[in-house]
Amino acid sequence: MYDLIIRNGTIVDGSGMPRFRGDVGIAQGKIAAIGKVRESARETIDADGHIVAPGLIDAHTHMDAQVFWDALGTCSCWHGVTSVVMGNCGFSLAPCGEKDKLLVMRNLERAEDISPQAMEAGIKWSWTTFAEYLDAVERQAKGINYAAYMGHSALRTYVMGQRAFEEPATTEDLQMMRDELGNAIRAGAIGFTTSRTSNHQTPDGRPVASRIANWDEVRSLVGVMGDLGAGIFEIAGEDTGAEGARLDDYLARLKALAVDTSVPVTYGMFSSRRAPDYWRNYFKLADETAAAGGRMFIQVHSRSLNILLSFETMMPFDRLPAWKEIRKLPLAEQEAALRNPETRRKLVEAARDRGQADRGIGAEARSANFKWIFPLLRPTPPHRSIAEIAEAEQKDPIDVMIDLALAKNLKQFFMQTLVNEDQDRVLEMMKHPRSVVTFSDSGAHVSQIMDSSLQTHVLSHWVREKQALTLEQAIRMMSFVPAYHWGLKGRGLLREGNFADVMVFDPEKITPKLPELAHDLPAGAKRLKQKSEGLLATVVNGEVLLRNNEHTGALPGKLLRGPLAAN
Repeated sequence: MYDLIIRNGTIVDGSGMPRFRGDVGIAQGKIAAIGKVRESARETIDADGHIVAPGLIDAHTHMDAQVFWDALGTCSCWHGVTSVVMGNCGFSLAPCGEKDKLLVMRNLERAEDISPQAMEAGIKWSWTTFAEYLDAVERQAKGINYAAYMGHSALRTYVMGQRAFEEPATTEDLQMMRDELGNAIRAGAIGFTTSRTSNHQTPDGRPVASRIANWDEVRSLVGVMGDLGAGIFEIAGEDTGAEGARLDDYLARLKALAVDTSVPVTYGMFSSRRAPDYWRNYFKLADETAAAGGRMFIQVHSRSLNILLSFETMMPFDRLPAWKEIRKLPLAEQEAALRNPETRRKLVEAARDRGQADRGIGAEARSANFKWIFPLLRPTPPHRSIAEIAEAEQKDPIDVMIDLALAKNLKQFFMQTLVNEDQDRVLEMMKHPRSVVTFSDSGAHVSQIMDSSLQTHVLSHWVREKQALTLEQAIRMMSFVPAYHWGLKGRGLLREGNFADVMVFDPEKITPKLPELAHDLPAGAKRLKQKSEGLLATVVNGEVLLRNNEHTGALPGKLLRGPLAAN
């Protein structure tokens, strides 16, 4: 007797090999049989007309705080994701005692758009060390699986307190950091992460703690993992410019770090209209590092990186003096003001002056370039820009945005594209043998972007609509490949004896839905949410978590500890 049988499906097993029709029998949380399963089961899913595939893995998330108030693991779980890696970019909640938690929140608030009020209300702080944090996550009821990095900013503030934001580490500071990182890796941290990018700032415009560290500190900490023979190093990279000595120096340091320590190095990469081939330097670097005996792999996205603008969240004009007072009003009063011809005229005139009080960073709104702002009317491309609509309708582009917003009572979203504008280059990066398609940032930028749907975007846009990838290629990219790189043994592949993380979906219907704004975080904080269509079932560790993307009540997720700790 099986616990669960998924019958009559078309199996795409994650290996990249051709699909085949068959059943999947599951017992005690693992796959027990694949093929024609004649025995009975306590529960059955009829997958006729559907694809049966491994649960997807998102290795770039920031769900370190959310795991304590969102048992289900949204929005990732709504897109076929059954395992995530959190703690990226140097940001984690540990090590940190409760008395110092405001220092950790300070690192997260602006850099990752995570509300300190939500963290204060939603987290019962029960740890100091990273090992204790992992234990707290393990105790928490969970819908999906979580692996966790230790973040450099948290580690610095744990050892140095306020000095972490101001000065280099002393010899004593560094030894304390090395000791705590070693303990974390032995306890099951999957690796160590840092940020050196100016996109990561505190609310008062200062660098987050990891950015104060010199390269010797970074190298010493990564060396801890090298000495232990375990752990992955993830970095949000330095601001080097598109070419020249700074770029060459940074790439040389990354290569030497990977080769000398034998620690796998990973980072995210996008293309940009401002430097169309800049990304190629980093892919060349990964090839050169492999040839020299190191490991390096690159995290890529599946579409443009877009900020989601709206009158409910943020607009490009918010920092203009004429707009500031209006934007503080309740939404209904903003709508009334925009329907007043004289008020609207003043606002449009002010918005034509694109000057801003300060420049947006990270996922904050930028000044308006209407060629790269698109109303979000459908979940996948093509999209018409505001500039194109304005030209066709012979209207001012600001009026176009206001009219579109008013038509939906100011609930219309607009995409402001930052990078990955050229989709041919996006596809080229996705298909590169050194890349991993994973970069949702789930759990962060919660009112700014919504990229938890990057996986269903691959299945709907690149597989079904563009036919640029086969289903076998796409599933392998998002299951086996991340499981391999992050060492998630027994996951990412449908094989007898592996953990039963499975997604069942209709290949003709799978697609993201349009996002919406909700105020469902602790303390009523807002966030963007996005579901998908076409998912029949999501199975985690052998239990059905979602049927038709609705929660069954099961919470079968686990903490996935690194190789020096037994799961």
